[in-house]
Amino acid sequence: MYNGLAPGLQRQMAFASVRIGLYDNVKQAYVGLFNAAPGSTNVVLRILAGITTGGAAVLVAQPTDVVKVRMQATKKTGPSRYTGVFNAYKTIGQQEGVKGLWKGTTPNVARNAVVNACELVSYDLIKETILKNKLMKDNIYCHFMSAFGAGFCTTCVASPVDVVKTRFMNSGAGTYTGVLNCAAVMFKKEGVMAFYKGFMPSFMRLGSWNVCMFVCFEQLKRAFAQPVTPYQQLPAIEIEGRKKRVL
Repeated sequence: MYNGLAPGLQRQMAFASVRIGLYDNVKQAYVGLFNAAPGSTNVVLRILAGITTGGAAVLVAQPTDVVKVRMQATKKTGPSRYTGVFNAYKTIGQQEGVKGLWKGTTPNVARNAVVNACELVSYDLIKETILKNKLMKDNIYCHFMSAFGAGFCTTCVASPVDVVKTRFMNSGAGTYTGVLNCAAVMFKKEGVMAFYKGFMPSFMRLGSWNVCMFVCFEQLKRAFAQPVTPYQQLPAIEIEGRKKRVL
């Protein structure tokens, strides 16, 4: 159940740092570019920022995603395709070239642009709705509910793209002529519901990920936003005839 854990962690470090870390900055850049009002909550600009950072993150983290998918599909019984995560990078690079490490970039960009936009924007909107209607205070419970709702919305929107991406990335050479061909073959052979295979485990993954990520992210933002009092401004008390600052 933990196949591909190492490349999965590598993927999150490379991927999340770009798509989440740059989201607010890119959003503000679009606000300035389109001359929107300061502090604008324009949904279109939010979606555009989410698509931009999500797509950019894929270009950075795509090799880790390819290795993660390959290692997750490896069975414990029988000979293993790779001896480890670095062997997987090396083997894919030798057998398929650098292009092999970026296999499935197009559907992955589409998938993660959609996921990132839906995830971040839905979280913002759900949280703002909760606070606006005074259903909860801006605390960890509000963040939990907003993140859980964002996970469900994201799963509904991203599941078809996710299924096609995984099928294509894990396919052998010549199985499909491209991403659209992969989707067409799936639809012809298995119908519409094929695009929602694995919905519940996907929701469990995205839901738990969103809760962990957004709750931790909100707490870290608050921790870093707290002003630090300069040492010289700390109150001084006299101890044994000497004045000392109180930390």
